[in-house]
Amino acid sequence: MIDSASHLTIKNKFLIFGGGFSGDYFAKAIRKLGCVALTSSRSIRNDRNSFIFNSENDSIPEDSIFEGVTHILSCIPPDKNGNDPVLKRLRNKIKNLSLKWVGYLSTTGVYGNTYGDWVSEKDQPNPFQERSQRRLNCEKEWINSNLPIQIFRLPGIYGPGRSTLEAIKTRKIKVIDKENQVFSRIHVADITNAIIYLIQNKNNLDFHPIINIADDEPCSQIEVIKYGYKLLGLKMPKKILFEDAKKDLSPIAQSFWIENRRVSNKLLCNKLGYKLIYKNYQVGLNNCLTNINK
Repeated sequence: MIDSASHLTIKNKFLIFGGGFSGDYFAKAIRKLGCVALTSSRSIRNDRNSFIFNSENDSIPEDSIFEGVTHILSCIPPDKNGNDPVLKRLRNKIKNLSLKWVGYLSTTGVYGNTYGDWVSEKDQPNPFQERSQRRLNCEKEWINSNLPIQIFRLPGIYGPGRSTLEAIKTRKIKVIDKENQVFSRIHVADITNAIIYLIQNKNNLDFHPIINIADDEPCSQIEVIKYGYKLLGLKMPKKILFEDAKKDLSPIAQSFWIENRRVSNKLLCNKLGYKLIYKNYQVGLNNCLTNINK
């Protein structure tokens, strides 16, 4: 049940910092509900819904951008020192707004390596990668800001235009197999719809400052690749064992294979009642295929 007092309408104005894959998808969805949604860009765009924010050269939004803002979603990664760029440049400006809600997109990388075991929000973060430590630093900055913040820890993100199917078609995929390795993932539509669900029901639900958004079925990458080739009607190349493949992988690519964990969504789906649109990679990739065939 949605509390009508929490309905998102034309009276709500969102600032979305970071107009990337997830940020743009969220902005488009929120506009369909009648809200104003402005997304940041590092350079000038010919788009009335875009504003400039580049913390590296002190390009900050004009004061008019902040007028009437009720909600903020930050999708911007940490800077090289592990500081949050939005809070670093705009903390005082943001704290003077009458905000109903603030969201921050983080990563399940903050949990570190659990050797395939499940992790939930009850588990203490134990980041292994330096980039995940920087994310955890930003989480702490947002938590300590005294803003009405919810942090969303996300695994691998995919969706129309950015999935295994596109990687197969453009031949930018390596068919790598690593025994007992699993990954969690989430369709971009479920990130957006879970966040909207939580905002619209915030008066009815317990408020949790940290929430995982992941699908129901963590699995190996090779399973997803096999299914992708099947959907496209293509023959999958011979798989390569990770030990043989890693010498040709970049350091960043290798780092994704170092950690092994299953991310629990029980808080979001069981306790808070969100219903996944794409509960596993099969239904998610079927959606991506529809987009490719348009």
